[in-house]
Amino acid sequence: MNSTTVRRTTLSIAVVAALTGVAACGSSHSDKDGGDAAGKGVTHVSPIAALRAAEQSTDKADSAKVRSSTSVGKLMAMTANGALTWSGGLKGNLTITYTGGRMAEMMKKAGTSSMEARYLSDAYYAHMSDAYAQQTGGKHWLRYSYDDLAKLGGASGSYMKDQIQNATPNQSVKLLLASGDVKKVGEETVSGAHTTHYSGKVNVADLAGKTSDLSAEQLSALKKQLTQAGVTTETVDLWIDGDNLLVKKTEKADTANGAMTNTTFFSDYGVKVTAEAPPASDTKDFADLLKSGTATGGTGTGTVS
Repeated sequence: MNSTTVRRTTLSIAVVAALTGVAACGSSHSDKDGGDAAGKGVTHVSPIAALRAAEQSTDKADSAKVRSSTSVGKLMAMTANGALTWSGGLKGNLTITYTGGRMAEMMKKAGTSSMEARYLSDAYYAHMSDAYAQQTGGKHWLRYSYDDLAKLGGASGSYMKDQIQNATPNQSVKLLLASGDVKKVGEETVSGAHTTHYSGKVNVADLAGKTSDLSAEQLSALKKQLTQAGVTTETVDLWIDGDNLLVKKTEKADTANGAMTNTTFFSDYGVKVTAEAPPASDTKDFADLLKSGTATGGTGTGTVS
């Protein structure tokens, strides 16, 4: 594997893993849709009221165990399992395993089909195999500064940084609320819990304007990238339990790489989560890998879609 391939592979893996892995938490951070405290103990008379209560309860829970599965056409199939906390910024650990598609083949070439993903407030870390470490001076951890990913990914990179740093499970609820299109599907049992199922369609580009701090220029560029990637609308389904907590989420969308599906389960709200930066002696900063050349075509915005 030559140095250019290393750079392309590491960036693609980082972007896809960071986005799809942390998508287990959510996808927006806006409070612009406002809303009053949809009361605890109040009989919910509409899907909007129920989701507002769920948004608040899930936010206050601070942490949860997460397990998810994601597929994007022939590009990839992957699972993510671990725990995340969103008290004072996103932190936590996920084990990400590629089970199929081109990304799985890339990972095999890098010496493994799975890796540990560690999220801190300013950066995302990926633990790679011994074989891969031979390409990075013997260091196993790759550090991806959110600022660097934002620069490399252009408008979509800036949006990704915004989403990763502000992702929480309740943001999925906000996403559906902000769409203005939500309906109650029915009552269902999920992981042994009685839940209410809600569903709606989200216009991805429009919501980017409502749920991020991007400038008008960045939003325009992002919409162009989304169009090129074939992403227009996304169907979001949420399952809320009797404690107004999100226990399951699915997202489905069509992309230029094929159909995208994500299913995520949340449990053990309030679980203790710790995450620290790996030892500096075993960590390579991705920015350093770029100094010897340009990772052309590797920013991954097309592959992430």
